[in-house]
Amino acid sequence: MELLDIVDENGEPTGEVRDREEIHSKGLLHRTSHLWIVRDNDKGGLDVLLQKRSDNKDSNPGCYDISSAGHIKAGDGYLNSAIRELREELGIEASQEELVQCYVRRVRYEAIFHGKEFRDNQVTRVYRMKRNDINIENLTLQKEEVSSVIWMDLEECIKAVRDNTFKNYICLEEIEKILF
Repeated sequence: MELLDIVDENGEPTGEVRDREEIHSKGLLHRTSHLWIVRDNDKGGLDVLLQKRSDNKDSNPGCYDISSAGHIKAGDGYLNSAIRELREELGIEASQEELVQCYVRRVRYEAIFHGKEFRDNQVTRVYRMKRNDINIENLTLQKEEVSSVIWMDLEECIKAVRDNTFKNYICLEEIEKILF
């Protein structure tokens, strides 16, 4: 059972704690951290690391998504959560100082996955981290969460999201706001 804080519109815990499944079935407001990893590419631009969500995920299975993201466990903070998720999902160690907060995003989303209604209602802090030393061949993927990862030219990724030319769950506004 994964316990999460219920939060107010500013993302501050209210003192109530609920199970993740209940939070998504009722659409209760909770917190997440999103972390985008970028690197310099040989064209003078940036690549972005995308993860492909596992086919067993409770939402948006099999879609390309943010480099690393996750729910913030009850009592934890945004930065700690971003660092923990990065380590758990991809096996990458990082320090809080490497993360740059880009903005705070409000997410509201409803859909049906695996025959179940899913209501997402979250306050998300979006971070960026630039690392030129990440070789995807050496990553340790958390198979329950991530089926694969790819590097993609950032501008090409933005265009592909805008034109909807690949299966993804990437918010166009969010990926545009990670630019330096």
